[in-house]
Amino acid sequence: MSIEINAVKRDVKGTGASRRLRRAGTVPGVVYGAGKEAVTLEINAKELFLEFRHEAFHASVLSLNLDGKKENVLLRDFQMHPVRNTIQHIDFQRVSATEKIHVKVPFHFINADIAPGVKTGGGIVAHILTEADVSCLAKDLPEFLEVDLAGLEMGHSIHLSQIKLAKGVEFVQLAHGNDAAVAAIAKTRGGVADAAEETPAA
Repeated sequence: MSIEINAVKRDVKGTGASRRLRRAGTVPGVVYGAGKEAVTLEINAKELFLEFRHEAFHASVLSLNLDGKKENVLLRDFQMHPVRNTIQHIDFQRVSATEKIHVKVPFHFINADIAPGVKTGGGIVAHILTEADVSCLAKDLPEFLEVDLAGLEMGHSIHLSQIKLAKGVEFVQLAHGNDAAVAAIAKTRGGVADAAEETPAA
């Protein structure tokens, strides 16, 4: 999925100027990195929000079309209005084709319904992590990471080291010796223990 963001350079700066831009239906922002000067920009608010809603917008290399010149960027920061749920400001970072990037990529969990701990054990899946920081070249960045829970038993968990990654992609935590748990099968409430507690009252 390729996402392109159209933007124009913004000459005026400051809080007052940004406020006027928002009233006019545009979002102020900045793009920086890759050894180039930072450039302030503005983007149509409606067009931006339509793309912003997609999960891939937050974990993919985006194409920024700035005054007709395209460059690859990553979303690095944004500010939302506390009440209106509109984007107030957005930051992009240029990416190099030859330098590795660190990006938080979401997990997509599959086969939870057929996991033995759920199907026969009556447990529930506990999502310990919903995303993880990966390191890779821009061309290898995955939109999401698939976590297969098909073989997970009651009381067991699946760790970063058990998740298959494409060639050239690695977990930052794992590279630092932290094989964190991603998901586990936990016992549901309302089991035997709960029933025993209700017996005296009955």
